[in-house]
Amino acid sequence: MFSKALAPEYQGALSALSVNSSLTDVLAAATEQMAAARRAGDAPETARAALALAEAHRRLGHVEAADRAWKEGYRTARSAGDLSAMAWALWSGGTLARQRGALALAFRLLRYAADMGKRGGDIVAHGYSLAGLAETGRIQGDYEAVGALHDELLAEARKRGEARHTVWALEGIAQMHRNSGRYDTAYELFEEAAGIAAGADDRRGHAWALRGLADIVSVRDGDTGRALELLSRAEAGCREMDLSSALAYNHKMRGNVLYRAGRYAEALEMYEQALAEFRAMDEPRGEALSRLGAVKARARLGADPARTAAELDELGGILDRIGLRHARAMVDKAHAELGLPVEESHR
Repeated sequence: MFSKALAPEYQGALSALSVNSSLTDVLAAATEQMAAARRAGDAPETARAALALAEAHRRLGHVEAADRAWKEGYRTARSAGDLSAMAWALWSGGTLARQRGALALAFRLLRYAADMGKRGGDIVAHGYSLAGLAETGRIQGDYEAVGALHDELLAEARKRGEARHTVWALEGIAQMHRNSGRYDTAYELFEEAAGIAAGADDRRGHAWALRGLADIVSVRDGDTGRALELLSRAEAGCREMDLSSALAYNHKMRGNVLYRAGRYAEALEMYEQALAEFRAMDEPRGEALSRLGAVKARARLGADPARTAAELDELGGILDRIGLRHARAMVDKAHAELGLPVEESHR
């Protein structure tokens, strides 16, 4: 049995906030609470409010404000000698670094966070930080290194009945299976994640699971209509909670579904919309993936092959610098799919 999904990043006076609270509401509450805690000279409460503020800004795509908030939270927690609050601030900073494509910094901050959580006896901060390390490795494409950690974290989350972390782990493992071509296994895992998220009222996790299901239904079954319906359901949840990043990835996936169906003009429109959304929130991974989709769609619509090849080579270099191995392989596949040579210097 799983309990209702909780949001441990909302702490202290903000602990009444729900995992499904609108991010604009979280932002307002955290800003007010942070000001009150500062006036009272309450360092631990200031650090907790800074954490919620950082996470709201990050998920809304306000990266500079998120960066300032987590750093202020860390400094405040350190001045109070609060190891738990320091761990949570580092977790937030590491998550933001991953979102911005700074994977080496993400690994460093999340390792510090895991260690700080362990030293401070905060098993939830420790677990979230290990999950962050696992997700960073998965996004990088290093499945061998992080597959076992995903499995371990899933087992622990199931044992404790933690719905939100169970859903996260299932979705991560499902994505690795999907990217390895094991579509049936991926579908089963995404389906289980969707069911647990719905039962625990975890709308964020449910939206990501629906996106995963839509991807499988499209690539495995060729069922464009059902895939688009699943994405529409997920989009509704994203809009309810102001989930800017999740919404942009939803639009990028809609582009993928339309592209696979041969609806290239519609796909290009969705890729360009997602690209603008990712650029607005300074999320280079999503930006690169949207650009890749747009380049392929334009090629199908008759773009000059030499220009297409040059754009793909540029994207390959960007993905190499970020360190996204799976996404980098997608660029080489695009060369082959479109009948274009691959530059040896970017392999």
